[in-house]
Amino acid sequence: MSGLQKNKVIKIHPSDNVLVALTDLIKGETILYNNETFIVQNNIPAKHKFFTVHLKKGAEVFMYGVLVGKLQCDVAKGELMTTENTKHAAQEYAYRKTNYKWVAPDVSKFANKTFNGYYRKDGKVGTANYWLFVPTVFCENRNLDVIKEALHQALGYAVTDKYKLYATHLVEAYKEGKEIAGEDLLDISLSKKSNDRLFKNIDGIKFLNHSGGCGGTRQDAATLSKLLAAYADHPNVAGVTVLSLGCQHLQVDDFLKDVKERNPSFDKPVLIFEQQELLSEEILIQQAIQQTFIHLIEVNKAERKPATLDKLCIGVKCGGSDGFSGISANPAVGYCADLVVALGGKILLAEFPELCGAEQELIDRCVSEDAASKFIHLMKTYDAQAHSVGSGFQMNPSPGNIKDGLITDAIKSIGACKKGGSAPVTDVLDYTEPAVKPGLNLVCTPGNDVEATTGKAASGATLILFTTGLGTPTGNPVCPVIKIATNNKLAKKMSDIIDINTGAIIDGTKTIEEMGIEILDYCIKAASGEIVPKAVLLNQDDFIPWKRGVSL
Repeated sequence: MSGLQKNKVIKIHPSDNVLVALTDLIKGETILYNNETFIVQNNIPAKHKFFTVHLKKGAEVFMYGVLVGKLQCDVAKGELMTTENTKHAAQEYAYRKTNYKWVAPDVSKFANKTFNGYYRKDGKVGTANYWLFVPTVFCENRNLDVIKEALHQALGYAVTDKYKLYATHLVEAYKEGKEIAGEDLLDISLSKKSNDRLFKNIDGIKFLNHSGGCGGTRQDAATLSKLLAAYADHPNVAGVTVLSLGCQHLQVDDFLKDVKERNPSFDKPVLIFEQQELLSEEILIQQAIQQTFIHLIEVNKAERKPATLDKLCIGVKCGGSDGFSGISANPAVGYCADLVVALGGKILLAEFPELCGAEQELIDRCVSEDAASKFIHLMKTYDAQAHSVGSGFQMNPSPGNIKDGLITDAIKSIGACKKGGSAPVTDVLDYTEPAVKPGLNLVCTPGNDVEATTGKAASGATLILFTTGLGTPTGNPVCPVIKIATNNKLAKKMSDIIDINTGAIIDGTKTIEEMGIEILDYCIKAASGEIVPKAVLLNQDDFIPWKRGVSL
């Protein structure tokens, strides 16, 4: 796809009965598209849709070639699609034996390329080298915070806190009798300087503060245990310090058991400190710092080495989506995903509430009936849970999504699905299950940005490609998150969080394929430590365990 801005609108699929505005359209404006004339009936903001024909109440609305809604009233040709005239609708889905044919993209450009990663003894390769602090219960969060401040400052991982410095600056200005409203934010860089770090081969010390481990259901504690075990086993993690109170639901033995069940050959150092067995909190903190420091000396001896691209495991995610997400950034990431699959790597597509309407296509792409059946079961169970509390997948789009053109969940979902490319689905994973098969894997997580990225990392993603049309500051403690803008306006406005801009697809200066290749090039550099994504520079270490309740 190229040259979108040759036209002011685009029809994504021949069977669609809506057109997408690529720029703002004015009421009464005449649009010529594919030799057909349309008179715009309303002001149509860019990213929104209008109908290509007169339609009666109850008529089906199609976009991306699939059902995305039903009309609540009669609409005219050229009329704006809104939440008032269109409600969510999606086709029924079921397993049907198909013979899905996939034409892999040309990967000759990448055939001999490698990335410089950290090898683990089980054969996995990390894109970073972190030491992890894990609390088995929320009671230890404060101790983690104390240790974090101490180690980050002493070891050189603390980001310059320009806001603290700015507050100090305001205090001084006030004391000097200056006008506070005229004091600008200080120009202080947030960049990390690797030469300030004591341990050059350790990318960071990460802390998984959470609100679980006790007080909830035993099922929640068991799920949390598997999640923490997945992070301990993550390829980007070199070792773990565990802080436990002692009396909580999630016992240390449960955590260690889940680690070994997940990876019987697990051999990373795990340091255990249980507060109720020690004489004081001070001793707990001192011992945790001392023993961790000793192990950091050993971990720092690891060095990056060349690895083939089949060792990449990339999660694909969208958040703060807009009407261009399914046209620019998501398809570009999808092409990158196809390249990775063709090279023998793994792609993780999650956010099950945002696959609503795309189910049949994904089922038809499953390589086995078992995988298809598992996907159907997870989707139907999840949706039934949502309906049991008066909700449903159709209530997923946020006010920001709707304002920027994503009128129904099916529209949002079909566009979101584009991130997974067109490769066959090789496996379907429940929450925290590890990805072991090369190819496209579907991972059951909520659509919630942080819960989804948390779940992708748990399944083994060593990089996450995160597309956004509105801007979102989500990151992850152990998996570098790369932010990709859908449009030029966002890339300029929020340049502090955006790594890659696919707005060139919208303005017609680059194709989806060209952008997909650029994204993979960036991934290789990020996996090698040559580029540090802005979410990492900004310490956006978001971590929210999913309690398996209703979260869209």
